[in-house]
Amino acid sequence: MGGFEMIEDDPDAVIRRAAFRHVRHNVDRDGCIEEIELRRGFDFGGQRMTIVHPQMGIHKPARMRFLLSIKTVFPRPGGRVWYDDQQDIRKRVFESEESLDYAFMSRDPKRAQNRHLRAAMENEIRIIYFLGVAPGRYQVLMPSYITAWDADGFKAGISFGLPDQEILPAPNLSQRRYALSLYKRRLHDTWFKMAVSQAYDHRCAISRLRDAKLVEVARILPIRTDRIAHFEVRDGLLLSRMHHAAFEEDLIGIDADYRLHLSERLSGYDHAPMLDSLVGLQGTKISLPERMQDRPHRDRLAMRFERFKERG
Repeated sequence: MGGFEMIEDDPDAVIRRAAFRHVRHNVDRDGCIEEIELRRGFDFGGQRMTIVHPQMGIHKPARMRFLLSIKTVFPRPGGRVWYDDQQDIRKRVFESEESLDYAFMSRDPKRAQNRHLRAAMENEIRIIYFLGVAPGRYQVLMPSYITAWDADGFKAGISFGLPDQEILPAPNLSQRRYALSLYKRRLHDTWFKMAVSQAYDHRCAISRLRDAKLVEVARILPIRTDRIAHFEVRDGLLLSRMHHAAFEEDLIGIDADYRLHLSERLSGYDHAPMLDSLVGLQGTKISLPERMQDRPHRDRLAMRFERFKERG
């Protein structure tokens, strides 16, 4: 293996570190980045450096010796809600144990982009994988490594190091499996949050507040480890930060008929403004997603409501 990145003054390694820093600085709290931000690139030595190719998924900038990034684009939606179209990519991610398949560009292994994949594998080059999770939005998986190159199957294998760490050389088998398990959880959370948010039209189910910075996804019940490969929009609610906190502390409860209830514990709170904002909720119904299949599970709400009653 080449180990080119071990040479600290190697220009390729210097640019790569700058690209990693730029991407890390621009991801949001869910570890995602918008396509418009990727297209801007970043400044390096007074020149604009590209992070992704505008048309192709495999990108090696002209100034670099080796591959910098790959991406999987999420298709623009047709007539259906976009998160209905994620079944295939979710299936591939969660069925993998140590690596993900990445298709060659064309069925010609000698094509330049496919040779870039092979060179990255042979030299243990860390790259960035932008995995499309919604139209124009990508989950950032880095560092990533090309750990297999299959000329007959027209695909490469992508493995991962621990998030936000610069592992050299490429991670071993146990590290790959552990890193992928972390990314599976992150991807599950990202897909779940985005799907629930869209189902509720990005509005709090209680207050109807619509502000991306002030609304959060709440789980009706905690997710079990063995359910990480699955999610249903019906497992979540979109709530403002205040209502989310109150729901988590069982200061407010939601019964199986979608009606709100206030805990008697609220009467002991001194925070009058907060209390006043909650008092009027008693007996009212939450706002529900338009699609029936996205509305909260009544049986799971009932289970959660039992906990609310037990806490008083």
